[in-house]
Order: sequence, then C-alpha cells, then structure tokens
Amino acid sequence: MMPGEQSDTDALPGLCLVFGASGYIGSHLVPRLLDEGISVRASSRTRASLEARGWQGAELVQADALDPASLDAALAGVHTAYYLVHSMAAGKDFGRIDLQAAANFAAAAERAGVQCIVYLGGLVPDDADSEHIVSRRDTGKVLRQGAVPVTELRAGIIVGPGSAAFEVMRDLVYHLPIMVTPRWVRAKSPPIALDNLLMYLVRLPQIEAARGGIYDAGGPETLTYQAMMRILAEAGGRRPPVIVPVPVLTPELSAYWLRFITSVPTNIARALIGGLKHDFSANDAELRRLVPQHLLGFREAVEAVFAAERASEPVIARWIEGAFAVRQQRIDYAYYAKRAGGDAETKAPPEAVWDVVAAIGGDQGYYYLNQVWQLRELFDWLAGGPGRQHGRRHPTQLRVGDRIDSWKVLGVEPGRRLSLAFGMKAPGAGMLEFDLKPLDTGGTRLSVTAYWHPAGVWGLLYWYAFEPMHKVIFSGTAREICRRAERRADTAGALPGGDSGADTGGG
Repeated sequence: MMPGEQSDTDALPGLCLVFGASGYIGSHLVPRLLDEGISVRASSRTRASLEARGWQGAELVQADALDPASLDAALAGVHTAYYLVHSMAAGKDFGRIDLQAAANFAAAAERAGVQCIVYLGGLVPDDADSEHIVSRRDTGKVLRQGAVPVTELRAGIIVGPGSAAFEVMRDLVYHLPIMVTPRWVRAKSPPIALDNLLMYLVRLPQIEAARGGIYDAGGPETLTYQAMMRILAEAGGRRPPVIVPVPVLTPELSAYWLRFITSVPTNIARALIGGLKHDFSANDAELRRLVPQHLLGFREAVEAVFAAERASEPVIARWIEGAFAVRQQRIDYAYYAKRAGGDAETKAPPEAVWDVVAAIGGDQGYYYLNQVWQLRELFDWLAGGPGRQHGRRHPTQLRVGDRIDSWKVLGVEPGRRLSLAFGMKAPGAGMLEFDLKPLDTGGTRLSVTAYWHPAGVWGLLYWYAFEPMHKVIFSGTAREICRRAERRADTAGALPGGDSGADTGGG
C-alpha cells in the first residue's frame, strides 16, 4: 500500500470531532480531515476562535471539558473523537485540571456511543518526573479507564509553525546571538515534522488493527537541542548562535528568564522546559509499518515550515496568532505575539460605539492621552518614519487599505471589529484591534488590544519599554470611547430606558 492510500478493509470514519480545534494541532488537523473528505465537527471553548478560521464544511460547536454539560451536544453522533486539549496555559495545578478534563470527556464519549478516541500525548522517558510529561501520560490512562477504545499517539518535538517547542527554539535563535544555556541543550529528542504527524493522526482511525494501541511517533533522526538550533539558524539564513552550556542553570531557572526571551506563552514555555532535562526516544517501528510514509529529517522539516509560511495568504483581515501576513512576511519575527489591552462596558448600543471607533485618528485624535500618541509620533518622525503623516481619507468612513495617520486598515467589520496594522518604525510587527460585543442588556463591551511580534532582542526590549504605558493607554481609550458613545446615544434617546451616565470598567 502506498503512503496516503487506503486498504480494501479500511474505511473513512464517520463524523469526527476535533476537540481542541483552535489549538496548534487541531487548527491544522481540521483542514487536513476536510481535504480527505471526512465529516468534521470542530470544538473549542470559544466559538469565535473557530469562526475566525474560515473552515468551509466544518460544523462548529462550543464545548469545555471542564463543563460536562457542554460535552453531550459536542459528541452526539460522533464516530471518532480526537482529544487534543491540555491545560498547560493554566499555570499551576494544570496536571490536576488535565486529569479531570479527561475523565469528563471519557464519560461523555461513552454516553454518546463514540467508537474511538484518538489522543495525542507526548513521548514518555523511563525517568519522567516533570509535571508536563507525567500529565500527558496520565491523561491517556484516564481516557482509557472509560469504555471507549483509545488510540494514543505519543509525539516528540513537533516541527511546524506554532509548535511551542519549535517556536521557543526559533525565538532563541533569532533573539540571542550568544546563549548561556543549561545542560539540557545537549539532551536528545527525535523531532517529527507536522505533516508527518498529521498523516498519522488522519490514518490511524481508519485502521481497525490500530484501535486501542499506544504508538510512539518520531522523526528519522535523534538530535540534541543544540544541534536543532544550529540547523534552524542555517535554514533561516542566520549565523548559528554561540551556545555556552553551564551546569548551574537548571530547567527550573531557565523557565524564569525564558519569558523575557520568547513570545511563547509563559506557562506553556515553563511546562515544556521542565521536561527538557530528559533524553527522549521513539520506538515507532509498529507505527511506521501501519502508516508508511516518507519521514522528513529536521532540516527538511524546518525548510518546509519556512516555505509554508512564505506561501501563506499575503492579505489578512484580522489578527490571528502566527499569521505570516501580520508578521510582515518575516520568518525571524516571533510567531506568538506579546499583547496588552483594556476593555470597558457601556449602556450604548454597538452602533453608537462603532461610530466613535470608526472616527479615530486624524483631526479627532485617539481620545485618550493624545499627548503621548503625539510624542511617539514625533520620535518616529525623527527616526525617519511616517509618524507625523496625519490624516485619513474620510472623517468617519473606513475601508480596507485606508490610512489612519501611520496605521493601515486591514479589516473592517462595521459594528463588530476594526483591525489596524502598525506603521511606525520599530523592531517588529504590530496590530491594534477594536472588538465590540453586544450585551444582553442592549449595551456593548469594547476591547482594545495591541499585538506585538518582536524581531530579535531589540523587539523584545521595545515591547517591555512600552508595555506599562500600553496598558494605561488602551484601558483609558476603551473607557473614553464608551463614554463618548454613551453621550451620543443619550442625546439621540437611544439608551435603554432613557438612562444616561457611563457604565465602564477598565481591562
């Protein structure tokens, strides 16, 4: 049987639930399953995160493994359920949360009559003791305590855009010319290309003989993290960093300074670092027999990542984590964004809030601490940037491509969202988004969020220098927009019950 072909005895599964579809693997697995002609139901804790993906043909549902009542509808009529969630981003006690979520899911899958659960875990060394590794292993055990057969795939480092381990290495390579690192840079692991892992995930549920098994998944070579970072730099056209391992820097100590170097969410990076003191190996002979395919070496996989990013959609209407267009088509700009923002609530309806948002900039200014905005524009102008280029095409109307001072309009959803690309000179790429959500009371919740993809150490220093002021400015901007919208609505008699006065809160 050739890679990608089905045998005569295997068949496409029925409806597949991708539980955790907004996560890294889930967001790549859903379109792959759809391309295979498989019926897909995509699930996430927030439906909006799925709608932003634009998946044609996928059913979207909102569900949370910690909310058992939400699981029955998500699993109804499902043949195969992919379980792809974890709680590393929750920080402390994520291991306990993972086990509770798995128990809830196993029970709900049994009630729904699901035929198979496919769980993506991680490779487990014999001396595993980090919470991250133990939690992934024990999650599989809890799932198997239910009546539904569980096929578990244990993968090492995944080489793909957005993979937390890969992005930590990318950030280290592009942010630090010299690294004083712990001894774990000499630990070994068999990295696997994202495409190879997706092939395993798609094919295993179609093979009856594979059901209920536990399979290691690795690439064709085992490398140290130091060797991986050297190859990553070379593939990106960079000089490999000078790496100086020292014994006193333990993985635990590394986790503290790593938050200043990488844009990968801190809790996830800390959980990953805790397991890097181990050597990992993959006993994948049986998996290779069941699903034969060409396994990409690490250099091939990295080159495939960069090629896929460069071939991605050059235009985007809103911020999506890791979107290459937002990162100005630069492989050396961090995949994960730093972010700061604020929010407020008002009795004014969304249309009144939108009128104020849509008029921002130009002669109107930015509503809050305009002097600070003007000072930043002056610095940009002195550095040769467009900071003093004030104006906009129309005082109240917006369309994609418009310039608002030094910003560029990337997306306009009247009454819902405005997405602006940062245009001043700075070491990185940024976006500013205004999100409006209607409230049951007839009012509006406004969120103002800045996203920043740093370029190297200077990009990180730039962010940390401005972060405290960002939090003040964007919280104040959200409150001031809501106040102005409320005054407009009150004047027009559009407030619920004819009430006046702001009802705001900072973020």
